[in-house]
Amino acid sequence: MENLEKQLICPICLEMFTKPVVILPCQHNLCRKCANDVFQASNPYLPTRSGSVTSGGRFRCPSCRHEVVLDRHGVYGLQRNLLVENIIDMFKQESSSSKPAPQQKEETPMCDVHEEEKINIYCVTHGVPTCSMCKVFGAHKDCEVAPISSVYQTKKTELSDGIAMMVGNNDRMQGIISQLEEACRAIEENGRRQKTQVCEKFDQLYSILEERKREMSQKVTAEQEEKVNYIRGLTRKYGDHLEESCKIVEMGIQTMEEPEMALFLQNTKPLLKKITEASSTAHLDKVERGYESMDHYTVDFKKEGKALRSIDFIQ
Repeated sequence: MENLEKQLICPICLEMFTKPVVILPCQHNLCRKCANDVFQASNPYLPTRSGSVTSGGRFRCPSCRHEVVLDRHGVYGLQRNLLVENIIDMFKQESSSSKPAPQQKEETPMCDVHEEEKINIYCVTHGVPTCSMCKVFGAHKDCEVAPISSVYQTKKTELSDGIAMMVGNNDRMQGIISQLEEACRAIEENGRRQKTQVCEKFDQLYSILEERKREMSQKVTAEQEEKVNYIRGLTRKYGDHLEESCKIVEMGIQTMEEPEMALFLQNTKPLLKKITEASSTAHLDKVERGYESMDHYTVDFKKEGKALRSIDFIQ
């Protein structure tokens, strides 16, 4: 049926022949209307009556370029091809019985150049729909054309494939977007985890520094207390010695006031001995110069500071 349908296509309108069908001397067939359009386009200056040529003329067959000479009846003088018309009728009946009724088509747009011609063919060369007159005598006469129905199906298939491809691309893009969003969430979570680890490492470093500071402070405090206790003990010894000396001085003053010489001499001997003993401080410790200094606990953190400033992540 498809091969038969191809044989029933008019070379002008590229649709199935419309009755009446005329047969040219070269045995090619045309719709009478298409033959009349070709004839009028080839003989634009011949007089017409009601849109039909009434005098003789000539035109070339669009299939084989054979020159067709018409008599005074014009295209109405060409013989009808009843066989082709009957075949068309049988084909349409067979098609209508075997196929569901086609949906009503929208009105076919008209050609901008030939206003009375429907746009019924497709110019493959320029990629635009056009009419059969544009193919025969117009801007597309040297172009490759195809039936608009076949191009329609091809383009519709291409568009459907393109839409399917775009839908697939959109799905892939959505997948990529989802992956990127997941990557953002993973980066944020990993960043929080790493910052927590960094803070923990620095907290450990702080604890080590605090421990060392406490130990060094305790060492300084221990020596400080030791020295202070020693000085205070020495101070008490000197205080006791001073107090004893003051008592001896009072005793000496009282002895000086003794009027009785024998008694004075009797008391003077032990008193002079005490004065001699009290005047000596050899038994008391002496504080060495610089004993109070604590400068030997000086610390220098230049090296450690440099190390701390060089802290970085392990590469």
